[in-house]
Amino acid sequence: MAENTTQTIRLLVVSKEPAVLGPLWTIGECNSWQVENASSGWDAMERVQSGVAPHLLLLDLPRGDGDSLHVLRWLRRLRPDLPVIVLCYPEDTVIRTEATRLGAEEILVRPFDEQQLEFAIRRYVDAETSEADLASENVEQMGQDEFFVSASPIMQKLRAQAELLAQADVPVFILGEAGTGKDTVAGLIHKLSVRSGFKFLKVNCAAMPGDLLEIELFGNHRPSVTNGGRVSRGKFELGERGAIFLDEIAEMPAGLQSRLLQVLQNNEFRRPGSEDRVPVDVRILAATSANLDRALAEKKLREDLYYRLSAFTVRVPPLRQRKEEIVILLRCLMHKLAKHYGLPPREFSAGVLDTCLHYSWPGNLRELETFVKRYLVAGDRELTLSEVDLGKVDKGTDNFSDARSMGMAATSWAEAEARQAPPAHKSLKSLIQSIKWEAERNAIGAALEKTGWNRKAAARLLKVSYRTLLYKIDQYHMSASESALSPPPVDRYSAPEVKGNGKLS
Repeated sequence: MAENTTQTIRLLVVSKEPAVLGPLWTIGECNSWQVENASSGWDAMERVQSGVAPHLLLLDLPRGDGDSLHVLRWLRRLRPDLPVIVLCYPEDTVIRTEATRLGAEEILVRPFDEQQLEFAIRRYVDAETSEADLASENVEQMGQDEFFVSASPIMQKLRAQAELLAQADVPVFILGEAGTGKDTVAGLIHKLSVRSGFKFLKVNCAAMPGDLLEIELFGNHRPSVTNGGRVSRGKFELGERGAIFLDEIAEMPAGLQSRLLQVLQNNEFRRPGSEDRVPVDVRILAATSANLDRALAEKKLREDLYYRLSAFTVRVPPLRQRKEEIVILLRCLMHKLAKHYGLPPREFSAGVLDTCLHYSWPGNLRELETFVKRYLVAGDRELTLSEVDLGKVDKGTDNFSDARSMGMAATSWAEAEARQAPPAHKSLKSLIQSIKWEAERNAIGAALEKTGWNRKAAARLLKVSYRTLLYKIDQYHMSASESALSPPPVDRYSAPEVKGNGKLS
């Protein structure tokens, strides 16, 4: 268990039962938490009011004893910010309902094991400490799941540049390698501008064919005999008075680039299927990860459009040029993903942090996020050498000594697949691997269907951890709306490993 190095976590337990207190002492000792016991509700109230306030209170309700909820009523008035976990019996349904109404963060119903109890505690304790760790002048919250880190001199310079550009209501061209966070920089410019009260819309020009991209941007008008036609509005209308971020603009078809140039010149456009002119009041922020000179030479990007956009240009540095931010980024991403998956965040071991600092991260932030997702599920104890190597780091270079053979988990699966050309003939080994992947996915699908997509029940049925199951569901792109027993082609997946003990890895 990871120790909290910033502060001592204090838990106050209202209970007389050894069956509750025993596991809590063990959990507290393993996590370096200070566990204090109050024999009654009145004792707990005195401790909260007079001494150092605990970070979490656990209220153990005796069977059929609803009167003990007076502690909860009192705490909600005096300390509404103090998380409270209520422990009760399954037959006390009325008490459970009342405890929820009075503001208990979580109800644990007997019987529960030590792991369930620890996870329930960590859900609130880790959230509090993570929020404190992330409250830094170098971490700027952009939204619910987005943040901008400027802990390095190069990113502080970029932050100052973004603030200046926010004041000028002009197009901005953002350059940088894939996965560096160009959309986040665009969002920061919008957030700091006078248009921040209006929409910020994103369009990936490489994600759809030209005809659909045209409708996405400019809308459509379908004539109709009865009511004159049906109009669908595009991003240029929906983003009125706000901003639009056009990612990978070099992938936009030439015809649409011409129309975009007209929008920049005339501040209006004609909707497809109609002769009506639509006025445009929207700021355009464009980006590309392509080689700019090559894109212009090959006429993938129109020169006149480039000159219109590039009067103000921002370059987002790759992650290898801002390594002093890696530790902060790892913790921010861990907090974000743990919150998304409803799991307690993991602490990174010293070995993993050292490895991450000496890796070049060719996939930049996108690659880093993929690694954190895997670490959240498996930690460094369950990852194999083919996923993360904590010992073979070439300190003299900016990479692993044999990154090709080790295949570090930080390497993005999507990018790794893109770099590998599909073989003309599958080997026997690859066919066997494909069968294993399909069998694994089918086993997970069958368990999920059998439990009505209750993931915790399915994990118990499969005899794997809840973390592992969540990771596998995400890896295989499984959802309750599809038939889990009809898998898509296995070539979509990167090779999951099955350990010798039969556990999913």
